[in-house]
Amino acid sequence: MTLPPFHLAFPVDDLAAARRFYGEVMGCAEGRSSDEWIDFDFHGHQIVAHLAPGQAGDRASNHVDGHGVPVPHFGLVLTMEAWEALAERLRTGGCEFVIEPTIRFKGQPGEQATMFLRDPSGNALEFKAFADMGKLFAK
Repeated sequence: MTLPPFHLAFPVDDLAAARRFYGEVMGCAEGRSSDEWIDFDFHGHQIVAHLAPGQAGDRASNHVDGHGVPVPHFGLVLTMEAWEALAERLRTGGCEFVIEPTIRFKGQPGEQATMFLRDPSGNALEFKAFADMGKLFAK
């Protein structure tokens, strides 16, 4: 299955901090930019950090498998190898995790590796992986 790239625009407090985090720490190539926004290549998807001080961050959390999951959040479902490499890159980059890299729903159809972190503006991100990608929507 070939998926079309998605586009997500999100608020940030500081474009220079967003450029460092998404570009240097996350390894996202930068696309177009202005004094008010920056496009990033997020594994083939277009995310755009828009300067909107005071508008970023989560507003609630939901209880999922023993953790307080920040809402809203965005991220990607990666291969297990890419997820492990990203976890190491984030650790090396000094990122603090909201939810440390872990395996959620062990032994259940939706078993997955997951990790949550925040960008410098407080936006929550989740990255997950499945040993069997066919279980992505398993009940």
